[in-house]
Amino acid sequence: MQAAQPRRPDSTQPLPKAPYRPFCLSVKGHVKILRLVLTVTSMVFFILAQAPEPYIVITGFEVTVVFFFIILYLLRLDRLLTWLFWPLLDIINSLVTTVFMIIVSVLALIPETTTMTVLGGVFGLVSVVCCIADGALIYRKLLFNPSGPYQKKPSHEQKHIL
Repeated sequence: MQAAQPRRPDSTQPLPKAPYRPFCLSVKGHVKILRLVLTVTSMVFFILAQAPEPYIVITGFEVTVVFFFIILYLLRLDRLLTWLFWPLLDIINSLVTTVFMIIVSVLALIPETTTMTVLGGVFGLVSVVCCIADGALIYRKLLFNPSGPYQKKPSHEQKHIL
């Protein structure tokens, strides 16, 4: 009796799928949850300091949107609702949030105000760093393979166009 020979993968066999990693355990999930925590902290400091309403409204709106995206990815609704290109919406949200949070945080830090307002501005600026990291992670995933997770193919399977 002969032992079974390992077969070399050819182009007709699909590559094995990457194991499913829950959103909470992924790097993108950690960054988005950290972004939510920092934005909520900033909003709480603004509320406690009785800062101007635009500070509270902008951070509150951002908390709502980030919470929506976390629920969307946790329940895997992005796979179910395929008529929207969710990664693009997530990148646009990261860019818009970055601009608004920079403006709110700098305005909170410029005048001599209460310590709570300054802390809200500092946490807002740290939240901006997380927004940039979140957008970069999503952009990197889109750059490698817009249809799914990145899987590197062996060089003998790549098509060379001359």
